[in-house]
This record gives sequence, structure tokens and C-alpha cells, in this order.
Amino acid sequence: MTARARFTRMDQSTREDWGLIVPEAMKMSRTLPDRVLDHLRLLDGDFGGFPVDRLTHCLQTATLAHRDGRDEEYVCCALLHDIGDTLGSFNHPDIAAAILKPFVTEENLWMVQQHGIFQGYNFFHHIGLDRDMREQFRDHPHFERTAEFVERYDNPAFDPAAEALPLEFFEPMLRRLMAQPRRSIYKAAMQA
Repeated sequence: MTARARFTRMDQSTREDWGLIVPEAMKMSRTLPDRVLDHLRLLDGDFGGFPVDRLTHCLQTATLAHRDGRDEEYVCCALLHDIGDTLGSFNHPDIAAAILKPFVTEENLWMVQQHGIFQGYNFFHHIGLDRDMREQFRDHPHFERTAEFVERYDNPAFDPAAEALPLEFFEPMLRRLMAQPRRSIYKAAMQA
């Protein structure tokens, strides 16, 4: 059994306690891609009324981005953009953005964070919402990038006859992306 810290309140923790905790946190961080892949697999078979299941939609979106020559970070964003559907029924882009935030550029993060509103242009008017909701961001520097993501990759990825590379194809990309965070409040401690 692994040794554990002994404090019962965080303000009572010691350097020795954290000497036990940080290595365990580092081990856990190395398995993040496994947990993300496992969660993506939960989308398999979940159609939610759509023409394809949620995993196929994510795979088609990533496949389109990959076939279009997008870099690995972008392709991983395409793969994970709807990973939050099962946990964040009312805010799924926030879930994907939270997972990706330590690993991606600001423009890719914003694209994932806002893709739901941008995709709304294609269907909000059918459910009583304003399809032009995305216009509130018209002057944002990442507006066009996000509109393009939806139009080229997210929007057409509901076709049962379209190509969807298998999850295993994208796994090495995801592992490379998540190997080292770009930003995190814990980054310095995790590298010690």
C-alpha cells in the first residue's frame, strides 16, 4: 500500500505530505489519455436521436480535420469537441474545453469552448433559439476560425456513410498532445 499523507485539513499539510502526494499526482497525470479515451468510448452507441452515435460524430469530425491537413492539436480538438455530451448535457463545450485547456493554444481552446453556439447557426431556429447567437462574437479574433471549424468539420460529421477513422488512429496524437501541459497552475510542481 502506498504511504498517505496524515492531515485532515489542508492547512495542516506539510512538505512531507506533499512529498507523498505529488509523485502520486504525477502518476495519475500520465494516465489522463487513457481516461479520456475511455470516456470517448462511452459515446459509442449513444445516438441521442442523431443519424450517427456521438463517438462516430467525434471520429468523423477528427477524420475530416485530419484529411484536410490540420495539425495534431487541431485534430485532437476536433476529436474531443463533444466529449462533454454525457456529463455536460447543458454545457458540453465547457467540458471539452476544460479537458483541453492545459494542452492547446488559445485559439483552439476558444474554438472548442464556443463551437456549440456556432453550430447553433445550423439548427437553433428549429428549436426556438436565435440562430445568430454567434454574432455576439463577430469582432472576436477567433470568430472566423470557429465558424470554419463548424462549417468544414463539425457540421458535416453526421453522415452514416462518411469515413470515420478508428479511435486507435487518433490515440497516438492524443497521447502526444497530453504528454506535457503548456499551462497549469501545477506545472512547476509536477516537473520538480
